Amino acid sequence: MKIEVYLANNAGFCGGVKRAVILADKGAEKGVYSLGPLVHNQRVVEELEKKGVVTVENIDNINNSKVIIRSHGIHKSIREELIENKNQIIDCVCSKVKKIYDIVEKKYAEGYNIIIYGDPKHPEIISINSYANDEAIIVQDEKDLEKIPKGKLAIVSQTTNNEKKYKNLINLIKDISKDEILVYNTICSATKNRQESAIELSKEVDAMIVLGGKNSSNSNKLAQVSMEHCKNVYFIESIDELDFDKIKKFNKIGITAGASTPDSVIKEAVSSMENFDNNEMMEAIESSFKRIRRGEVVEGEVLFVNENEVMVNIGYRSDGIISKEEISNEADVDPQELFKPGDKIEVYVMKIDDGDGNVVLSHKRVKNMKVWDDIEELYKEEKRVEVEVKSVVKGGLIADLEGLKAFIPASHVSVRFQKDLSKYVSKTLLCEIIDFDKSKRKIVLSRKNVEAEELEEKKAKVYSSIHEGDIIEGTVQRLTNFGAFVDVGGVDGLIHISELSWNRVKHPSDVVSPGDKVKVLVLNVDEEKNRIALGLKQTTKKPWDVFTESVQVGDVVQGKVVNLLDFGAFVRLESGVDGLLHVSQISKEHVEKPSDKLEIGEEITVKVTDIDQDDKKISLSMKALLEPEVEETETEEVQYEEADEEVYEEKEETPQVEKVEKVEKKEENESSDNFNTALGDLLGNLKLDD
Repeated sequence: MKIEVYLANNAGFCGGVKRAVILADKGAEKGVYSLGPLVHNQRVVEELEKKGVVTVENIDNINNSKVIIRSHGIHKSIREELIENKNQIIDCVCSKVKKIYDIVEKKYAEGYNIIIYGDPKHPEIISINSYANDEAIIVQDEKDLEKIPKGKLAIVSQTTNNEKKYKNLINLIKDISKDEILVYNTICSATKNRQESAIELSKEVDAMIVLGGKNSSNSNKLAQVSMEHCKNVYFIESIDELDFDKIKKFNKIGITAGASTPDSVIKEAVSSMENFDNNEMMEAIESSFKRIRRGEVVEGEVLFVNENEVMVNIGYRSDGIISKEEISNEADVDPQELFKPGDKIEVYVMKIDDGDGNVVLSHKRVKNMKVWDDIEELYKEEKRVEVEVKSVVKGGLIADLEGLKAFIPASHVSVRFQKDLSKYVSKTLLCEIIDFDKSKRKIVLSRKNVEAEELEEKKAKVYSSIHEGDIIEGTVQRLTNFGAFVDVGGVDGLIHISELSWNRVKHPSDVVSPGDKVKVLVLNVDEEKNRIALGLKQTTKKPWDVFTESVQVGDVVQGKVVNLLDFGAFVRLESGVDGLLHVSQISKEHVEKPSDKLEIGEEITVKVTDIDQDDKKISLSMKALLEPEVEETETEEVQYEEADEEVYEEKEETPQVEKVEKVEKKEENESSDNFNTALGDLLGNLKLDD
């Protein structure tokens, strides 16, 4: 008689239990304690004990040790005591149980009456209740509904309960209580999935074998739901407990296992039934697992995540491990930020067995494979791509294209030669793919071709929008000896050196610098020759106009010596015009040549002595600031008067005058001839002195 064996779609370890077993196994060594059995499966507990783990029921005298906290959790006060006694905790509590802790603690603090549906003796219920200060109402069945107090309620369930029964209980509570009720569906999806799979399978087979610990809540629930649809249900912890005489009469046998039942127990159950056409049964078991090959991409569910790796259930007999290096192309990625238990992801099979029975997987390679396919399509369709430049290498740039490395040759970076490529690092560029080889993992890009087209578009736009006589804005790009090139919307125009300033300019850098924003006048537009002539000085007033509007003859102004010649110095005033400081106007003293007193670049103060509007000439004087000027006629008169005074003074002070006076006083009665002779001599002397 041929026996058909079927495995439930969802059976065995759930994500929480797998995580707990992995963490405990990694931390297992001599001297490590497990506070209660890690999971409700004797096989798992025995494996840990073989590695030195001691299972204890209390924490008396446990200090400075490693302590494994089982998946069901422990009382809050016990955890705090362990920490206080400086113990290192290996926390294997199921993440779904921890979520219930958060709900209960928050709602209890808000004044809600906490109702927990479950077995009051179960360690999970005991740990949950501790977050309500041990004051929660534990409801196991309808008989306990009389315990429901008045007031607002917050209801949670043990994770392994039957969802249908939980809903029925909620409806009964709603009939009893008229106050606010918050209901949280905290039944684990793994429990629900296993129960649904067990129900479906139990309807199709003659007998059901439920593998799980007798004290396992979820395993007991599997047996209960199976009994509702199948008359022959065998709830056993291992195949050794099975009575083969009772099961040999059935044609179709279904197998399911509790969330704490390892795969090895399931396989062992099959291998022990050799008398019942072992080969066919093994085939059935094996066929229930997904067949995988190295190099293929499969879908899986994330079971466990830490800072170094991700564990994934891919439906194979063994789970897969993604190392940190194979998670992403980013070097410093944190797996816990990318994935969480329950996520569905695609993975690449790198190795079937890593030596420890695990499948070696990669997540980044899946993405890379898809990206290569996508880029190949872009290349074939001649579509452009945006890339971020990462670094400068010999001969060009390395850019990131959807996580892949692409090369941009230096000759294809820009339409203009670029001496310094480092300025492109971290910039995003639009490029075209000019070479692609998927087998060689080769991608070559060009920015130059794209830039050339962009420039043509910009040129057409600029030439259609600007006209001779327009005043436009631009940015100085680069300087040459003959002028400055200005970007006026993606196209360069030239300001010739003669058009930079109304004054003479030795070099464009005297007026503008690269990066300057300037307003310029469009002098000429020649699209055929691709030339735009610009003027900067035309957007400003002429220096002579500025000068004449603000300065008059007689004003004292500041200036800078800009040139020295033999006959004088040229001084540039603040308005930009040059005035002549004649050599005779530099100082009161005689100046042989201007360079004796002045230097080019020297700042000086001068007086405007003349403005010639017709010839646009300005006369300046420093001397005028040192001595006052008067009219020419007045000067002659003063000089004349001063000369008379000097003559008069000489008459008064000359000894001859005194002598004459003495003669006149002493010899009044002398003859007139002697007097005339003396007077003639005196007048002759005065004439000589004058």
